Amino acid sequence: MNSAGQLILASGSPRRRDLLAEAGYDFRVVPPSDAAEDAVRAGETAAELVARLARQKAADVAQRLTSGLVLGCDTVVECTGQILGKPRDAAQASDMLSLLSGQEQYVYSGLCLWPLPEGLPRVEVERTTLRMRRLSAAEIGDYLASGRWLGKAGGFGYQDRLGWLEIVEGSESNIVGLPLERLAAMLRDR
Repeated sequence: MNSAGQLILASGSPRRRDLLAEAGYDFRVVPPSDAAEDAVRAGETAAELVARLARQKAADVAQRLTSGLVLGCDTVVECTGQILGKPRDAAQASDMLSLLSGQEQYVYSGLCLWPLPEGLPRVEVERTTLRMRRLSAAEIGDYLASGRWLGKAGGFGYQDRLGWLEIVEGSESNIVGLPLERLAAMLRDR
């Protein structure tokens, strides 16, 4: 596909895998280890967090391979100054959805492309602005009962097409977890 060889997705996310496949990319998946530190560091912004985590994921996979173009990605939601990753349980997902309900929020994804064997990693960040309509307790409860919140930053999935979210500005694929427009530009600019 390019001078660095095959695209390697450093992620276990089924949504990222689906987005790449639907966009027609030829790639393979090599998930990173779970050892990466994903906690927000003191003073770290959402953009800095996703950039760091995307690079960590790519570095973890890159150290195990000899060739290819490693793609690391990480996504979080930021609302009223709070950074929201994936909820650990239904109670935390409920808290996240209650916070996001009726609010404008930002989805940040960090992308890292790391060409092997000797290329330098390149990291960029995409931001999409969303507005979530006010949700009733029953809507939150029904969504939690569906289990569709599992493994999704902010506890929701734009791809679930619930009618709760309006994109104010930015990439729809970014909300799902992989900004395809930004990736295409990064690949072109290599």
